[in-house]
Order: sequence, then C-alpha cells, then structure tokens
Amino acid sequence: MSEACPVPHCAPDRCATPAVCPLNRVRAGTTVVVKQLTASPDMNRRLREMGFGEEQRVKVLSLANNLLCQVCNSRLGLSDRLAETILVQPLSPSGPVRLAA
Repeated sequence: MSEACPVPHCAPDRCATPAVCPLNRVRAGTTVVVKQLTASPDMNRRLREMGFGEEQRVKVLSLANNLLCQVCNSRLGLSDRLAETILVQPLSPSGPVRLAA
C-alpha cells in the first residue's frame, strides 16, 4: 500500500492517490484546498461557478445526509456522490493558498 492520505481523518484505503482525497472523505471541521474536479465537463463548469475551482479553500462543516461546506463565504450542500468528484488536499500551514473573491 502507498503512503497514507495527508488529509486528516481520511479513510486512506478509499483515497484515489496518497496526495489527494475525495471531499466526502474529510472529517467535519477540516479545511482543504480543491486540487482536481473529476465530474463531467458540464458539472465541473457548474462546480467552478459555485466556487469549487482548483486551489480554492473549502471548509467541511457537516457530513449528515449531504455534505455541508463553506466556500467563498457561502454555505453549500453537496450530495455524497458529487462531493466524491472533488479531490482535495489539506490546507498548507505555510500560508494562504488563495483568498476567496
């Protein structure tokens, strides 16, 4: 098995790669950075319109029936299936990645 997923409290055996993890595998309260969108081109465009672009910060707020997260100072709910198409990485402690517009 490859090295463990760097996202806190991720299920490493369910991650696509050790460097990134699907958004729906991250524990509530964790802030991550979007690295890749793997949905259809139309859905990726819509996700970017909603603020889920590459290098954007996202904070996971709740993992109840749907995933509730904060992005661009807005709270958005995503289905588990859609959240799985958003690959993320933990926020770098060395400084800001990109400020929300």
